Amino acid sequence: MVERVQVDATSDTGGLYSQAVKSNGLLFISGQVALDKNGNLVGRDIATQTDQVMRNIKATLEAASCTFDDVIKIAIFLVNLDDRPKFHEVRKRYFTGEQPASTLLVVKSLANKDYLVEVEAVAELQR
Repeated sequence: MVERVQVDATSDTGGLYSQAVKSNGLLFISGQVALDKNGNLVGRDIATQTDQVMRNIKATLEAASCTFDDVIKIAIFLVNLDDRPKFHEVRKRYFTGEQPASTLLVVKSLANKDYLVEVEAVAELQR
């Protein structure tokens, strides 16, 4: 059984994709970028954008009754490898316990030229 998760605290997807999907005891969170609830880009620097991305992930986790401690895998997409240290500084404020499995990719571009980072996540649902 698949259940779509609607998250009121993050930007509307315009029906193009689900913000998150529950399936087989897991929560799959679509890639999050630095958009606020109204669809406005938050920040022009990696630290500010990463903080917004993590707030979006947190809101999505909470909508599914999960926390960062339930996250088992993340994939990080950066457009600049030099942003890695600042990204990790912010990440540490949100992932404070056991760390999830993680993949970091440096990409030429994201869906918008002003996006510096995108993060997707998989969490284990509480039973």
